[in-house]
Amino acid sequence: MCSVTSALKLNVVCEERKIVRILALETSCKPGGIALLEDATLVCEVELPEETGPGRSLAPLIDARLRAADWAAADLDLVTCTIGPGSFTGLRIGVTTAKTLAYAAGSQILGIPTLDVVAEQAPDAITTLTTVIDAQRGELFSARYDRGTDQRWQAAGEPQIVDQAVWLSQLSVPSWVSGSGLRRPLAGELPAGLQVVAATQWEPRAATVAKIALRRYQAGQRDDFWQLTPRYYRKSAAEEKWESQQ
Repeated sequence: MCSVTSALKLNVVCEERKIVRILALETSCKPGGIALLEDATLVCEVELPEETGPGRSLAPLIDARLRAADWAAADLDLVTCTIGPGSFTGLRIGVTTAKTLAYAAGSQILGIPTLDVVAEQAPDAITTLTTVIDAQRGELFSARYDRGTDQRWQAAGEPQIVDQAVWLSQLSVPSWVSGSGLRRPLAGELPAGLQVVAATQWEPRAATVAKIALRRYQAGQRDDFWQLTPRYYRKSAAEEKWESQQ
């Protein structure tokens, strides 16, 4: 009888431990934000205030949202963040914050490529998609995606940096595109017949970061805490200037 009771208690504990609590950070693009996910349930999602940026607002916002959800940092099973491409400063702050929290909480960590998030936000009916975000200097970060047999997006390769004019000249119509790189002045130059995802889905959202991370976490994916770094895909303006002067 005792063994049966113990087994039942063990089963209850196992069931309880299936709940996964996730903190997701998106700091690669404006406005950025944070999200809390409990299994597939979105507990909260909050945008970062644009007037302060992630450097001043990210940590206080995380603390406030955890308190509002009645979560302690130690309750987190996974901390996830976008890892690029995107803003150098935003990515550095986001990845550093995620690693610091994960280390302090003893949780797992998982980095999500920014353009994977943009692709995830496209309608399910789309089977091929090109994503773009602004790379500054008249250039774009771009990546192409195709849906696999499991209906999940598969990247056709690593993100590329491409001149806006070159990117426009290489577009084929009809095809689907998405991402904040489509905003003005580029929006007025898009060829007729190009199919564009709704602008409300162009910016990567923290809730989408959490959704992708949950799926990958449940599939057994983890990142090495010490190896996770931002993926900038280019040198900073300061580095390029320094090299040009050597």
